[in-house]
Amino acid sequence: MNSRRDFIKTGLVFGAALSTSQLNSLSGEPVPAPEPAKSVLVAVKNGSRTAMLDRAMKELGGMEAFVKKGQTVVIKPNIGWNRPPEMGANTHPEIVGRLVAMCFAAGAKSVSVFDNTCAKPWDVVYANSGIEKAAKDAGATIVNGTDRSLYREVEIPGGVTLKKAKVHALVLDSDVFINAPVLKHHGGALMTACMKNLMGVIWERGAYHRTDLHQCIADFLTLKKPTLNILDAYHPMVRNGPQGKSVADVVEMRRLFASTDVVAIDSAGAQLLGHGQDEVTHVKIGAEMKLGIADLKHVDVRSINLA
Repeated sequence: MNSRRDFIKTGLVFGAALSTSQLNSLSGEPVPAPEPAKSVLVAVKNGSRTAMLDRAMKELGGMEAFVKKGQTVVIKPNIGWNRPPEMGANTHPEIVGRLVAMCFAAGAKSVSVFDNTCAKPWDVVYANSGIEKAAKDAGATIVNGTDRSLYREVEIPGGVTLKKAKVHALVLDSDVFINAPVLKHHGGALMTACMKNLMGVIWERGAYHRTDLHQCIADFLTLKKPTLNILDAYHPMVRNGPQGKSVADVVEMRRLFASTDVVAIDSAGAQLLGHGQDEVTHVKIGAEMKLGIADLKHVDVRSINLA
């Protein structure tokens, strides 16, 4: 008799420990699918560039969440134009230097920095941007992004318009790919941010312009998404992009965004520049292709004010 009571008691405890979905599964009823994990977007404001970057990375678990000991890292800033840092045409060197230092602190074996510059010669552009010195001082290797021999032709697996491209070997071969552009106005694409910055990892960016610029920008991401995206929005260029004419073209907003979701981070950048959710076409296409989330209502946005 006692054994029967013990059996019933044990059965009640076991049943209470099961969730409703588990009980439904045992009874043959359909089990609702779990909610997918939301993309995380960290939005920091009102600090120095490096303070905002430090805080954003802390929120994402630190650089060690992305870079493991012994891994090779490539950082792709925007170094497209022969402009000094104060003009906002390129990623600020303080951001690049701190990213390099973070990667080495996390145990990176090597950190390389490059861009296929629009202005030439590349070494003059690198030097005048301030990025070369900042990256080297932090221990990075500066790589010529205009050396054609460093590019390999690959198929773009989900490309609608862009079916193949010559891509820089560092992007194809490195363990970790960090995308770190500056936010700015662009005359042809309306905005340059994380998605468009990846035009600088292919050999012939002119192919994008000759076909469908916005679709090609999105298509590339079906080949390779960055491991991490950092968007420098401290003083975005709001007119006359992508080069700018003077420091009057930038507005100090003291913002920085960080995310693994390249579409979400660009959606945030577009909003900061005053554009609607679907106004920047390549961001809209990226969301439609399920490369990320443009509607920030469906993103875990972590807003941090350092003031």
